[in-house]
Amino acid sequence: MSDRPVTGVRVEHPAYGVLRAVTGAASVLLAENPSEMTLDGTNTWVLRAPDSASCVVVDPGPDDRRHLARIADCGPVAKVLLTHGHPDHAEGARRFADMVKAPVLALDPALRLGSEGLADGEVLSVAGLEIRVLTTPGHTADSLCLHIEHDTAPAILTGDTILGRGTTVVERLGDYLGSLRRLAELAPGTTVLPGHGAELSDAGDAARAYLAHREQRLAQVRAAVERLGPEATARQIVELVYADVDRSLWPAAEWSVSAQLEYLRTGR
Repeated sequence: MSDRPVTGVRVEHPAYGVLRAVTGAASVLLAENPSEMTLDGTNTWVLRAPDSASCVVVDPGPDDRRHLARIADCGPVAKVLLTHGHPDHAEGARRFADMVKAPVLALDPALRLGSEGLADGEVLSVAGLEIRVLTTPGHTADSLCLHIEHDTAPAILTGDTILGRGTTVVERLGDYLGSLRRLAELAPGTTVLPGHGAELSDAGDAARAYLAHREQRLAQVRAAVERLGPEATARQIVELVYADVDRSLWPAAEWSVSAQLEYLRTGR
């Protein structure tokens, strides 16, 4: 979920309905839900080793029968994984699980179906792959990333923690900064497979760029508080700091500013 403006969002996109291979183990199917918040739409990821009959589906996306049917055609599906519970990633999970008869695994117990939860550091051996769970709270409390290795090219599915373009909305800034620092330590050349937007070539570089952006925004919010006074609201700060951002995104920016104000007050 982006907090940056998007220009030229299309009603139709050439990638809708097309399963595109990104790495030797990961392919992506774009959901037809474009918006300022979802960029071109939600990326549903299909993971499998080349010699595996079954696959893993990450983030089935919205409850769109046509999109879910396209994903099901990639099966058989061994497991469904959720990077977090926002509807643009998880709304269709229950219907999809019923369609393909596969369990849904997530950090949030409310999102799990027919399976136990996930834990930080847990390794799932499925579809010929080893998929390691990294809990990365901040965008949401239940956000996680999934680290996969195949051949010589490691990759990480980042959900909304790192996007293919722009920056993301944050609920708890302290947690989010810690998650970015964790991702910044990944091996060079680890490909980012994001929840929205195109893949990125290096997760460490992307995480460091996000950290720099957050430090810049935090400095701007701090300066705005000094200018407006300690009782300034998140909305007032957004009007000052995000003056160059499309106003349709200001409500999302308020979430991030509220998190920054909480961080300045409490360090969390």
